[in-house]
Amino acid sequence: MLHYDEFGFAEEWEEESSPTPAEEAPPSEPHVPMRLQFPEAGSNYLGGTCDGWEYRTAFTGSRLAFAYEMLKQFLVEEGYGEVPLPETAAELKLFKKSRLAQLQMFADRGYAHNPIKILFPGQRNTLILCVYNEQEAGHLLRFHGVV
Repeated sequence: MLHYDEFGFAEEWEEESSPTPAEEAPPSEPHVPMRLQFPEAGSNYLGGTCDGWEYRTAFTGSRLAFAYEMLKQFLVEEGYGEVPLPETAAELKLFKKSRLAQLQMFADRGYAHNPIKILFPGQRNTLILCVYNEQEAGHLLRFHGVV
């Protein structure tokens, strides 16, 4: 039987086989969204880093729109689906500030809506997601960079 991978390329001919035990076994623990159980300080949660206050990870795609779609899906899976976000990557780009040498009120280059920030690093088609721990005392001050 001819199989196709997730990119639509034909894989080698394989005989029908039963799933391996790793595919059959349910996960050892159910997934708890980050919003309910924020990662501990020093942990490496799903490829991102956390200091207890802020979780930070990067999303890169072949196009900015693909990176943004991955980021939005991640937020839904982690319990932040109701946080207002720009509809499209084109709308998100409107929040990207130019690098002017003038005084700016907010240093971050990107979109911010408590408890998340979406930043534009120098890398092409990459977005940095920062999620702040809403359960910590002084969370709002930290989110706005006051503390």
